[in-house]
Amino acid sequence: VNCAGRSINLALAARGIRALERARVMEHIRPLLIAMRGRMLHNRSGECELQRYGRRAEEVIYSVGRAALNRALLDEVTRHHQVEVKFEQTCLRANLDTDALSFRDLASGLTYEKPLTPTIATDGAGSAVRVSLAAAHAISAREEPLDHDYKELTLPAQDGRHALDRGALHIWPRGGFMLIALPNIGGSFTATLFLPRTGAASFGALATPARIREFCAREFPDAVALMPDLVHEFTQHPLGQLGTVHSAPWHIGGRVLLLGDAAHAIFPFHGQGMNAAFEDCLVFDDLLDEHEDWALLFDDFESRRRPNAEAIAKMSLENYEEMRATVLDPTFKRHQELALELEGRFPDRFIRRYSMVMFHPEIPYAEALRRSAVQADIIAAIDRDPERAATLIHERLPPID
Repeated sequence: VNCAGRSINLALAARGIRALERARVMEHIRPLLIAMRGRMLHNRSGECELQRYGRRAEEVIYSVGRAALNRALLDEVTRHHQVEVKFEQTCLRANLDTDALSFRDLASGLTYEKPLTPTIATDGAGSAVRVSLAAAHAISAREEPLDHDYKELTLPAQDGRHALDRGALHIWPRGGFMLIALPNIGGSFTATLFLPRTGAASFGALATPARIREFCAREFPDAVALMPDLVHEFTQHPLGQLGTVHSAPWHIGGRVLLLGDAAHAIFPFHGQGMNAAFEDCLVFDDLLDEHEDWALLFDDFESRRRPNAEAIAKMSLENYEEMRATVLDPTFKRHQELALELEGRFPDRFIRRYSMVMFHPEIPYAEALRRSAVQADIIAAIDRDPERAATLIHERLPPID
């Protein structure tokens, strides 16, 4: 599985872990993980500040390489003899009129069809199944692009070791853009630069090696010192695009269901795209025991997951603003410290939004979004009048089940 130069490292959190444990594959995944206890913020002078993700030592997220995870999951799939795995097959379209899926064998170039009913389409953000259903006016679908793109870069290992703290997700927040770096097994970091497409500080402006070097040395000097292949990778690696997928409905009766990114791809800024897709699988697995009819199962699945998919899409975009700009704001820092204090004092009622999303899979995304709005109002009020904390929290935040 070759993902080099075109992928953003994955962050595995509690929702994804719970699904992988249900599938009994976590024992094969754990050796691939590196725990990250917080965000390490880098300013232009090279000074660093760690903002921890959680209050407890076990509240961490895990960096995992996309290719290694894909291989581990494929290895697990091939252990199930009732599953037929085929490589080099491209899905072209779903045809509702003929109830067929069209494929192309990439080795021979030949096309062929398979019965459509039932199909669970997990063919990603660029889903050919979703596109063909939309073209047939069976569903509505649109992609909401971000006006920022991304480029993958590398901080190689130094004498087999990580050049930066391996226990953190490193961020160089610069207001309108940012660089991030996640640790890999073996000592390297996969870095991702997020920049506007056009403008003074943009990918469009970095058209020559000299401009690339000057911009990166000015904005990320401590990172550039650790990136000997910066210009080569910058010019050779493809530019990645970012977007949110909105589609409705996700299913056509009991014939076909869109699941994961095919139905609801999101921006990567909350580290939840993979986790949300794994949680889709968990919910689908639960519903298999409740329904014998595919149409009822697909409909129930969509009704349960759609509000949560919409909530995490909204939170993912908001987290981009937080990562590249808000983390540096003194008011944000003060409110974060206050939120941590409240979480310690009222653990059954007050849990920060990031913690609800990353460490509490029992709290649906939609509920995390709703409660976080209430909590933001409470924090703003308490910031003005600390004595009101207990009253406001007991009045406005019921205990979490």
